[in-house]
Amino acid sequence: MSSLLPTAESRLLIGGKLVPGADGVFDTVNPATEEIIGQAANAGGADMDAAIAAARTAFDDTDWSRDHAFRARCLEQLRTALQAHVDELREITIAEAGAPTMLTRGPQLEGPVADLGYCASLAETYNWETDLGIAEPMGIKSRRVLRREAIGVVGAITPWNFPHQINFAKLGPALAAGNTLVLKPAPDTPWCAAAVGAVIAEHTDIPPGVVNIITSADHTIGARLTVDPRVDMVSFTGSTLTGKAVMAGAATTLKKAFLELGGKSAFIVLDDANLAAAVGVAAFSVCVHAGQGCAITTRLLVPRAAYDDAVQVAAATLSGIVPGDPADPRTICGPLISQRQRARVERYLEIAVAEGGRIVTGGGRPANRERGYYIEPTLIADVANTSTVAREEIFGPVLVVIPYDGDDDAIRIANDSPYGLSGSVWGSDPDRIRRVTEGVRTGTLSVNGGIWYSADAPFGGYKQSGIGREMGIAGFEEYLETKLIAYQA
Repeated sequence: MSSLLPTAESRLLIGGKLVPGADGVFDTVNPATEEIIGQAANAGGADMDAAIAAARTAFDDTDWSRDHAFRARCLEQLRTALQAHVDELREITIAEAGAPTMLTRGPQLEGPVADLGYCASLAETYNWETDLGIAEPMGIKSRRVLRREAIGVVGAITPWNFPHQINFAKLGPALAAGNTLVLKPAPDTPWCAAAVGAVIAEHTDIPPGVVNIITSADHTIGARLTVDPRVDMVSFTGSTLTGKAVMAGAATTLKKAFLELGGKSAFIVLDDANLAAAVGVAAFSVCVHAGQGCAITTRLLVPRAAYDDAVQVAAATLSGIVPGDPADPRTICGPLISQRQRARVERYLEIAVAEGGRIVTGGGRPANRERGYYIEPTLIADVANTSTVAREEIFGPVLVVIPYDGDDDAIRIANDSPYGLSGSVWGSDPDRIRRVTEGVRTGTLSVNGGIWYSADAPFGGYKQSGIGREMGIAGFEEYLETKLIAYQA
């Protein structure tokens, strides 16, 4: 097979062809070294227009949406071809996203690729029609059939932090459901998406126009997908602020909008938990991929009587995790994605101190890292849940520890947030754990280290963390319309 690694620049995928961008190229940068590693195709407005037109034609003029077995075969082909190129994809992901090697063997690459098999299976096994039986509305005997059909053209807009996981969590279910797609990845990780485009074009039978991939340095070009009447649905993962703009754009044509947005999730340690174990896990998890995950639990809630001990354990854990080269298999905490993102995290640390917070450990750039967008794992103490750093998504290896008084207060603090994406509860009493998990208003919860991530498990949030669910049957059905057909019996 030919190599996926771009020798000069990557290409757009439009109408089944790999083509250059109308606006030339833009640099892609390795966040661990700050070096330019190559160029990506820079799409312009005409490219986006062509991609939408290709997707529209592929949906309207082919049998793609109706041939379930063919779609399943194409998705299996895609999975197999991606697995054949997994080492090249790993190299791209580490260099471009700064993803630690260890994560590419799980949710950063190999896991999402394998999950395409689940989507392929759904295409063939899903119950596309349901017989509702016979009724006699207004005295007319009628047999009713409920049919599920593809929505049409899907515009997918994705971020940089887990590029493969999020790209495939949209692409897989959307294609399995019979839709066509225009994918607009983040400018920070264009190669991760472009490499998938090359595999689709060269190693699968996916028809031209079914998948189109548009990379661009222009953050706003994806907005065209939200307002174009040829697009039937927009699926967006990113910040809540941008999600609001996506929703407003989608409203102009009343297209469906799926939104997976921000989080400020709480890690609740009950007073009957093993404090050292629970706090250690909380501190460790905030360092994974330098804290660049929307579902990471970044607020540590501990009983007030155990507050000082919790701060000590968290600080010891965080200070023992040294940011390192993501290509090193031992690295847990790699770089932030860009200079812009590091500056953003540093501003939040300044705000924390200005608002009376105490930086217990971390708070600066690692002394052993002269190059790369690294920042030390950081613990902030002595702030209330009303503080800026306890309410806003920082997206870095930063943990805020907050004391509470009793289970009800822990639930109250956890829910006192505009977000509701994820969370964690640690304790020993099953009845107390159940009461807390029932009380916390969030889309996913881990109990004593349980893992909620899986291809068949829906993911999404309450409140300003989004609308709808991704993955699982619920995520698959986000990409379907419901049609009721009544036959006179």
